[in-house]
Amino acid sequence: MEKTIIYAAALIVIALIGAGFYSGYQDNTQKSSHLPKTMVTLGDSLTYGVGDKSGEGYVENLEQLIQKEKEANVKVKNYGIPGQESDGVVKQVKLTNIQKDIRNADYIILFIGTNDLIQSNGGDLKGINEEKIKEGALEYEKNVQEILKTIRQENKDVPILFLGLYNAYPDSAEHVNIIDEWNENSQRLVDGYKRIKFISTNNLFKEKSKEYFSDSLHPNEKGYDLITNKIIDEYDF
Repeated sequence: MEKTIIYAAALIVIALIGAGFYSGYQDNTQKSSHLPKTMVTLGDSLTYGVGDKSGEGYVENLEQLIQKEKEANVKVKNYGIPGQESDGVVKQVKLTNIQKDIRNADYIILFIGTNDLIQSNGGDLKGINEEKIKEGALEYEKNVQEILKTIRQENKDVPILFLGLYNAYPDSAEHVNIIDEWNENSQRLVDGYKRIKFISTNNLFKEKSKEYFSDSLHPNEKGYDLITNKIIDEYDF
């Protein structure tokens, strides 16, 4: 009889311990499901948010909109630098702190190339030098490949959203053709990688308007909103 009582008590203790472990597991699971996902954004002034008086640009808008519309908890680490070209991002993604963030990232956005195009033409796009722009395009594509290679070495599965260039001079047929060519080449390049999505921004600005631009190149708050909503429409967070 005594042994039976001891055995029964032992079973009760084991059951209580098991319930405690299960409850703790549930708590941990619930806590982990509420942990924010990390988004790393790389690029130039367009990623930094130049032109948006609120200082948010498409990046901060995207963080807020994902939380609101997708009910997802996302925190952004914005590494956009005004004036940066693709060779600058090549160097960035090899920095220890940024590589650590890339390893832990749940999403990565890459929006680069506008300054590459401008600088390849001598610093502006007023007069087009087709040969120089072609040389710049080749160097740009080489840098993009190096960027993607480095990201994939650090994080082989993270989804990468690659934003195409938009045309800040939509009234010029010459500029239209150049932007189209750069975007087509970029899309062809990223299509060779898994879990990389090309998102076009070019069709957002069919005409130049102060309603959407803060200067000759950078969007204003409403312009950045167009980019944010395009990303949300194109990718299911």
